[in-house]
Amino acid sequence: MMNNSRFWQKIQPYLFLLPALIILSIIVFFPAIQAFSLSFTRFEYDLTQTPEWVGWENFERLFQDKLFRQVVTNTLIYLLGVVPPLVILSLLLAILVNQKIKAINWFRTSYYTPVVISMVVAGIAWKAIYWSNGILNQFWLSLGFKQGIPWLTSPDWAIWSVMIVTVWKGLGYYMVIYLAGLQGISPELYEAASIEGSDGWKKHWDITIPLMKPYIFLVAVISALSATKVFEEIYLLTQGGPRNATKTVVFYLYEKAFKELDISYASTMGLVLFVFILILSIINLSLSRKV
Repeated sequence: MMNNSRFWQKIQPYLFLLPALIILSIIVFFPAIQAFSLSFTRFEYDLTQTPEWVGWENFERLFQDKLFRQVVTNTLIYLLGVVPPLVILSLLLAILVNQKIKAINWFRTSYYTPVVISMVVAGIAWKAIYWSNGILNQFWLSLGFKQGIPWLTSPDWAIWSVMIVTVWKGLGYYMVIYLAGLQGISPELYEAASIEGSDGWKKHWDITIPLMKPYIFLVAVISALSATKVFEEIYLLTQGGPRNATKTVVFYLYEKAFKELDISYASTMGLVLFVFILILSIINLSLSRKV
């Protein structure tokens, strides 16, 4: 009886987890394994067709695809253009809203509002702002310039315009993460720093930054992983244009899978993206141990 009791005690947690594991297997694990297996076949979306095994043919095609190389470059540019502003600006914002002043909750709510706004609504609003006769160009012309900026119609400007939307949308979310860390720092540390002559922004450099390193690292990791999978902003604002200047890996995958119905090739891209994110995650985890 004692052995039976111990056995049920050990197995009980797994029984509670079992329903969630079954659901995850059906909607996540099994489709993922199936998608990976399709990477090694030739298969277009036709329920009557049997996938034909082609081995590494899709991968050879992928690495010879000039457009794929371009979208990888676009994704890396997007990653490098979005992550540093999100890490730095959201920390500065968190420091500002961590002050004990009147109506501070109103300011926190205002800065967090973009996070809860639907990306569809935000995309439509920003597209109107970026129009040739939108508010940004009207302001630009009021400064005395003869013509507006082609925010979404120029290959040189488009990807940076989309980055602005991503940063605007994410600042409040990462601000809350930082705010949780800042409120855990004892005010006595700042008082001691003031006595030692460290005041103003210098006290943040001496105290806040060192103590906030785990949070800074967390924000960098989350924002980097999100940037590699960006889709909604691209879809709503530019559709990957102009001239593929804003087309990222996920958007290219979407086009191949759901517009051209080239499922095998799209699965191959998904597998490559998975490997890239896995490597990025392993690097991040190894670095986190040193923080």
